[in-house]
Amino acid sequence: MSVNGAPALPDRRDQSELGRLLRERRLELGLTQQAVANDAGLSVGFISQVEHGHTAPSLSSLVAISGVLRTPVSRFLPQQHRTSSTFTRQADRSARALELGAIHYERLSDHFAGSELNSVVIHLEPGAVIEPLRHEGEELLFILEGAITVEVDSERRVLEMADSAHFASTQRHSIRNHTTSSARFLHVCTMDVFGDGE
Repeated sequence: MSVNGAPALPDRRDQSELGRLLRERRLELGLTQQAVANDAGLSVGFISQVEHGHTAPSLSSLVAISGVLRTPVSRFLPQQHRTSSTFTRQADRSARALELGAIHYERLSDHFAGSELNSVVIHLEPGAVIEPLRHEGEELLFILEGAITVEVDSERRVLEMADSAHFASTQRHSIRNHTTSSARFLHVCTMDVFGDGE
């Protein structure tokens, strides 16, 4: 079974296991949830939900949390997402998830010396939210299917098929599927969301 026409067999790490790993590392470093939230640019409520397995972070938020915890993000990912190929075909890619049934990532980009771009097709189920975050770099979204609400700082826009957004990641940004149908969009960023450079 596929996700919006994408390859199936989603690979996911159980949310409670991910939360446990993050909590154990935080306690090992003697950090409070508030300290992690402040340094990662996230809310303390969100950090608590992640640690208790009630929700899972987006790839970008997981990178931010991992940075605060001084731990390679690859330790928390279900498996390495690297394509190891210049070219990929849809049938050869699998949709991977950090959160069951809500957000799936289909990696497009490879990693090589000097590469800076990371790209995925994100499948966002109805009601799913990519939590507010700010970090270094830039990102570009291009809607392939459905519609999403994108908020960058105080500006909120509904983007539909073939619409796009390009912004500095230092602006607080979030994405939400406000509809009752699945959405699919290309996401390209300069943040090392897969930990290839670790």
